[in-house]
Amino acid sequence: MHIPTKYSPAEIERRWRQFWQENDSFASTPDERPSYTIVIPPPNVTGVLHMGHMLNNTIQDVFVRRARMRGFNACWVPGTDHASIATEAKVVAMLREKGISKHQLTRDEFLSHAFEWKDKYGGIILEQLKLLGASCDWKRTTFTMDDHYYRAVIRVFVDLYHKGYIYRGLRMINWDCEARTALSNEEVNYSEEGEQVTFYYVKYPIKGSEQHLTIATVRPETIMGDVAVAVNPTDERYAHLIGQKVIVPLIGREIPIIADEYVEKDFGTGCLKVTPAHDPNDYEIGLRHNLPIVDILNDDGTLNALCEIPEFVGLDRFKVRALMKDKLQQAGLLVKTEETTTRIGRSERTNSVVEPRLSLQWFIRMKEISSRALQVVENGDIQLHPPKFINTYRHWMENVKDWCISRQLWWGHRIPAYYYGPGQDDFVVAETLEEALQLARKKSGNPYLQANDLTQDPDVLDTWASSWLWPLQVFGGFNDDCFDHQTGKINLSKNKELSYYYPTEVLVTAPEILFFWVARMIIAGLEYTDTIPFRHVYLTGIVRDNLGRKMSKSLGNSPDPELLMERYGTDAVRVGMLFSSPAGNDLLFDEKLCEQGRNFANKIWNAFRLISSWTPADQPMRDYEAAATHWFSHQLSHSIAQIDDSFEKFRISEALLTLYELIWDKFCSWYLEWIKPPHGQQISVEALHFTESYFFQLMRLLHPFMPFITEEIHRLSNRDTRLIMQTPWPQPKEADAQVLADFQRYAEMVSAVRNFRNTEQIHPKEKITLHIHPSHEHILRHPFLNLLTKLAGLHSILTTPPTTTATKTFLAAGIEFLYPIDEASVDLSQEIEKIQQELDYTRGFLDAVLRKVNNPKFMENAPEKVRELELKKKSDAEAKIEILTRRLNQLTKLNTQ
Repeated sequence: MHIPTKYSPAEIERRWRQFWQENDSFASTPDERPSYTIVIPPPNVTGVLHMGHMLNNTIQDVFVRRARMRGFNACWVPGTDHASIATEAKVVAMLREKGISKHQLTRDEFLSHAFEWKDKYGGIILEQLKLLGASCDWKRTTFTMDDHYYRAVIRVFVDLYHKGYIYRGLRMINWDCEARTALSNEEVNYSEEGEQVTFYYVKYPIKGSEQHLTIATVRPETIMGDVAVAVNPTDERYAHLIGQKVIVPLIGREIPIIADEYVEKDFGTGCLKVTPAHDPNDYEIGLRHNLPIVDILNDDGTLNALCEIPEFVGLDRFKVRALMKDKLQQAGLLVKTEETTTRIGRSERTNSVVEPRLSLQWFIRMKEISSRALQVVENGDIQLHPPKFINTYRHWMENVKDWCISRQLWWGHRIPAYYYGPGQDDFVVAETLEEALQLARKKSGNPYLQANDLTQDPDVLDTWASSWLWPLQVFGGFNDDCFDHQTGKINLSKNKELSYYYPTEVLVTAPEILFFWVARMIIAGLEYTDTIPFRHVYLTGIVRDNLGRKMSKSLGNSPDPELLMERYGTDAVRVGMLFSSPAGNDLLFDEKLCEQGRNFANKIWNAFRLISSWTPADQPMRDYEAAATHWFSHQLSHSIAQIDDSFEKFRISEALLTLYELIWDKFCSWYLEWIKPPHGQQISVEALHFTESYFFQLMRLLHPFMPFITEEIHRLSNRDTRLIMQTPWPQPKEADAQVLADFQRYAEMVSAVRNFRNTEQIHPKEKITLHIHPSHEHILRHPFLNLLTKLAGLHSILTTPPTTTATKTFLAAGIEFLYPIDEASVDLSQEIEKIQQELDYTRGFLDAVLRKVNNPKFMENAPEKVRELELKKKSDAEAKIEILTRRLNQLTKLNTQ
């Protein structure tokens, strides 16, 4: 077997990717095994791989690969989301570069360009996920605009409409002036630190008086849409003015002064301009007082003729804001301006400042449809990891608002509402034009209506109103054969795939879409199957740079994942990402983590080469071989149990760190050095068998994290015709805690001897003799003694006193070791000073430990492991003080002779 001296990941990874693809290695079909299903959070079709994707999809792959090895029929479904706003913006930009305006095209012409763009650029991120080694069943790849998926989205809209959950209404919504579409509340972002704005203090003259009211506003461009001024009914400053009128600045229109409890007396001047068309709170005031609505804005954020100032018509809202300052000053109506910081809503997709707008849109009644979605999380049917997000989820669900699901776009699932007359209710909702025509004839009482008399709603659905069906429709849940129109339910028994793979096992996603997507999938799952869509939700953190900043293209602090994989190897980047990514907590990413991952891969490769180079001899195991294999069998079982426990608790980073320490430290640094035959000798057949068995169990444990190198080592070993992903996950046996504790004790002695040799500059090849007190003779009878003698370079350990009083001493595992030296080389004063310093330090350390141990509150509240550690520190420090004190007394006595 030829094993290259150096591990070169690029060629090996390329070869394994090709093999997996050509052999459909990740394909899944229902069989007798239990299923383990993950559906990918579908990345936007516009997307390219970034560090957040790397983290999210690596975690999913770890779950899936481990489940496959544990005997589950693992199925990871990939796909992409059509991302209506983002994709339409990309296509519009592409057309603009060609000198084409969207508004010059018909809807069908635009969609033709959109699908052409999608076919050319839309699969980039899926190909990048293949580079990552994602073990998806790629033949199941789904796109939210696929024909079957499109029909499912329309079917659900029609079903929810007929159930009374969907309605059409004139409501105040969030409007993106750049994309010219409505947004849901969850699609509006607010910066944590707020944004700088200007308060304009404006005079509103009181009709028939020389007096005026001063009103503070940050949006002077909406003054022309004012229909009232409101004051608090208990505000004595303005009580006498209620019922009178003021003059709208610049345009001279009279509006009433009204009383409303919404107005805060101590905010601003205590007077509020009421603009129902441009503020959600003003809109509610307008409803209470039956006020008119004056909408002065066009859908692109420019002012229309209702503003009554001709020179402003067609100008952008922010340009008008700047002009208003000059106009108000010239008219003597601007009292002052003040700078302040406030929260400003911006579109998640375009970053444009969101405009509140009264608009006729489609909504889902969320209170009614979501009642069970909170209960299944609170009672543990669905578990969030980490559980701290339950409070966030509860807050959202208890304060849920109706969901605006219509978007004024062309790219997306077109709303299946068909209008047949001028009246607001002259429409029907149906899956097809043919069904709509029959319904329209019946509803209108006109049997002569024709298809061309019907006009379909031009709007499309919010992206999330399609992706909330993802776990159901990737398995065809809404197809004709299993969806019951009478009950509005999916019949799982009529869909073999859905009944087998659903509910899915774990969803890996980001906390910021916990309500956007996760909650809505739960709602859809319960509505259509009365079953949860997944059992666990693993919430990843944000990938930040080593300064704590969120990685982003704009900051230039986000590395290209493909370049990282080229530079360090994919396995190295995968483990580098996972080394510090506990669920729900942000990951502070540093490229050095990838270097650490690369070093780990090299360490594993060198260990493989070392073991493969050994030629066994047909002889009984030597004592050190028996001791080493005995210890590592218990260490391996203990670590497997720890790893399994971390997985059960969704502590993936901890599982990897346990495995990393087991391979690098326990196996490579201790076990291989212990079991390695001395120069010129051979390892026994039995010892080599144990060593290979341990190593390949480690490779199986490592496979979910580092799939490429583990498959390559498995192939080179010729141990099994199967892929390593098809081999079973190692099962732990019962680990003897005493064996592990004994090893730790002897390993501590080895480290102490090595430190002593280094300090005293003793040549590595020189065998030395040490002395211990006869009371510690038992350490010489333990099978692990050969660990100490072999790895610490000892000739022997004697229980007889040294023949000279000139010795150097050190402490290890509570035992004093003495090393005889030439008396002439000892400077007693220097040694006394050195020991005194060490004694002073240890006493100070003991005092600090005692403050904890003697503190009842600490001992009551600290975890058991922490208490045990502090008590061990106490006993170790006391033992060390006793030995140092005795040694100090001996040297002081010698120095006075």
